[in-house]
Amino acid sequence: MPLDLNERPILVFWETTKACPLSCRHCRANAILKPLPGELTTQEGHRLIEDVASFGRPYPIIVFTGGDPLMRSDIFELIGHARDLGVPTALSPAVSSSINDENLAEIKRLGVSSVSISLDGASPTTHEFVRRVEGHFERTLAAMKMLREFGIPFQVNSTVMKMNVEELPLLFKLVRDSGANAWEVFFLIHVGRGTGLESLDPAEAEDVVNFLYDASKFGVQVRTVEAPFHRRAVLQRYAVESGKVRAEISLGPLYKQLRRGLEELVGEPPGPPAKPQFARTRDGNGIIFIGYDGTVSPSGFLPLSLGNVRKEGLVKIYRDNPVLRAIRRAEFGGRCGSCEYRFMCGGSRSRAFVENGDPLGEDPLCPYVPGSLNVLGPLGVE
Repeated sequence: MPLDLNERPILVFWETTKACPLSCRHCRANAILKPLPGELTTQEGHRLIEDVASFGRPYPIIVFTGGDPLMRSDIFELIGHARDLGVPTALSPAVSSSINDENLAEIKRLGVSSVSISLDGASPTTHEFVRRVEGHFERTLAAMKMLREFGIPFQVNSTVMKMNVEELPLLFKLVRDSGANAWEVFFLIHVGRGTGLESLDPAEAEDVVNFLYDASKFGVQVRTVEAPFHRRAVLQRYAVESGKVRAEISLGPLYKQLRRGLEELVGEPPGPPAKPQFARTRDGNGIIFIGYDGTVSPSGFLPLSLGNVRKEGLVKIYRDNPVLRAIRRAEFGGRCGSCEYRFMCGGSRSRAFVENGDPLGEDPLCPYVPGSLNVLGPLGVE
């Protein structure tokens, strides 16, 4: 039976601190070198973890993020408290001197389910332009190697934008060769320091999500952040390639370039496509975010306050907040509201809010015209 996302999220992101040794050009959090006043204390963090446990089983996964969560002196105590309660954890650190043998041994001991490492270019020039640290590309590859040697599952996060989109085939090869369990591709949202970077246009975004479908055939789980229309594209491609639907999917020159690069680097996909399976999550639906000061938002990219865990329980906010309830009921405007994929996809609520001020508006990055290629019925999917 699928999880009831009205009752509990799958992922709870906790921005444990704004402190971070890096100053990345696309940073959602506007992270700084030192923590801001008002961080949740250790005791408040314990209460938050206990609140997450009160959602009941199966417990959501707490993703300790930031800033850099390893800059909190109590981070392992907090992860240990979650472990003692049986709440699964994941960790999203910055690549810095904190990725060392001592800390990795503790991460392994505490049973952290996954660590995410960010790699935003297939070359030092691109990655270090984003990260603003000379030598950071090689340090990132070294961090991935250390995680593999410690036997800690890890995923690679990459933000795609105009400046690095052509590097995606080589970036995928680096991810696959690293031994990562998953590649999570973030589609730029203009928040924090990311306002100074240029995002893809809708046609390019459609080409990229179709390229990601091709990449997923090579044994690495591929997911997207702030591009839930990736699921719609995956279903359409699968329906056509498996013969369930007779249609032609027209894609642009960027897709052809990326597909050609993929074939040159890793060859033809091995075997026919597998039937897609994915969680139907989106901002506020299976996902919830707690800021460094306890402010609750639908996601880290959607700066809309829903309350604060210092004043109200997370369970009550998640289940009862009217904006979250509307998101989960897919009460959207524009094309997202009339789209047959609105429950499976629903568009980026963050992009709708940041670009047009409405968390229930349409996602301006998705070019799909509702009804033009409905594959849900032939696939036995509703």
